[in-house]
Amino acid sequence: MLSRRALLAGGAALALARNAGAAPATVLTAADVHVDGYPTVMAVRRIGEILARETGGRLGTRVYHAGQLGREGDTVSLARFGALDLTRVNMAALNNMFPATRILSLPYVFDSVAHLRRALDGAPGREILQSFERKDLVGLAYYDAGARCFYNARRPVRVPADLAGLKIRVPPSDIFMDLVRTLGANPTPLAFGEVFSALQTGLIDGAENNWQTFHTSRQFEVAHEWSQTEHSYSPEALLMSRRRYDALAPADQELLRRAAAESVPYMRELWDQSEIRSRETVLAAGTRIAEVDRAAFRAAAQPVLERHLDEPGLRALHDGIRALA
Repeated sequence: MLSRRALLAGGAALALARNAGAAPATVLTAADVHVDGYPTVMAVRRIGEILARETGGRLGTRVYHAGQLGREGDTVSLARFGALDLTRVNMAALNNMFPATRILSLPYVFDSVAHLRRALDGAPGREILQSFERKDLVGLAYYDAGARCFYNARRPVRVPADLAGLKIRVPPSDIFMDLVRTLGANPTPLAFGEVFSALQTGLIDGAENNWQTFHTSRQFEVAHEWSQTEHSYSPEALLMSRRRYDALAPADQELLRRAAAESVPYMRELWDQSEIRSRETVLAAGTRIAEVDRAAFRAAAQPVLERHLDEPGLRALHDGIRALA
């Protein structure tokens, strides 16, 4: 939970940000933990460009990247309290607070990126976006984040048994802690911004994420063993403060939703291109890819999936997603 000190500090930082320099009459302040140029950062900037163009500069966005406004969990709380307008957050950081999002992070629910995108664009995705309104947020869009895979600084991981004893960073999600523990490793929850130094100092042995994050966070410099497990396709959500959304005129709300929808194919195009570049870059730097027995990982992760599908509403969402495979 966000502390009172962090909330006050975040609110003060945002107040200063909104008052800094010449800007449109209404500036929607957005947060992202990823670096400048990352597809999600660029997508939210695209929203600002659409808003500015359609309103003659009356509306716009200001994006604070690289965790300048705090961790993902912090920015979600700031948005709920109305101190932040927009935040881009991975589903893993939302799993504990918003139960419906868990289906998007569970292991081996999706077969591919194409399958994920069909689900996000269809009825399952719409139902999950609507669930954010129960806790003072508005779900505007999904940005997918490719396949999550394991990587480490110790040894090749080809089967689940190879993870035994490794300290693996996980996001603050019960699902990911359960999965890593079930696969035989020691889950270590850490904020995204702490992973590089934790790998560098040996606090953790490895982590799991996608090619772009592995590359842009420079984690490939200290963890050279990659395993293409594709155990989760946990996507991103673009969320808005309900208070700030309600303060907009109805026409501006509609424009914002349209701009968010238009940013999705733009983000996906950037993502697909950058994934190829990131993979090529880290392989050229010496990253080694282990030949993985994915069927063994899927079988080992099945108990995690079954445990969580017993939660209310998740099995129906799972069945709807699988019907789109």
